[in-house]
Amino acid sequence: MSSISTERSWCLLVPQHAQGARTARHRLGAELDGTVPPALVADAEMVAAELLGNAVRHAEPLPGGMIRLTWLLRAGPSANSVEIRVTDGGASGPPRVRQAGPDATDGRGLHLVAALATEWGVERDGLGQSVWARLVHPVGQRLATVR
Repeated sequence: MSSISTERSWCLLVPQHAQGARTARHRLGAELDGTVPPALVADAEMVAAELLGNAVRHAEPLPGGMIRLTWLLRAGPSANSVEIRVTDGGASGPPRVRQAGPDATDGRGLHLVAALATEWGVERDGLGQSVWARLVHPVGQRLATVR
């Protein structure tokens, strides 16, 4: 088993609407498919969908009406991780986990992110806000050869 870690990163700008978010999520899945175990791909797509959906519904766009999805894949000797980051123009308040009632039609997204991610958080700077999540899977689920 190699003790060398590898990293790959991607950045994608899409329009801040549902179709842009869908395009970004599909691109993430396509890039990770065959590179990391299917369970990690599925978790990463779910987290990205929630973060992108929140950016579309609750935040201002970046200049040009865009949102940005970036992801960083780290493949190490003991674990594979994907860090997902969605950057937008920010909202009136920081993202927070809400308590949704049993009949609520929304309000569960960050619960899903918190359940799937090893950690997640929010960073603000002068340009906007980034919500990020890190997903880690043990290396028993080996990386395939990178295409």
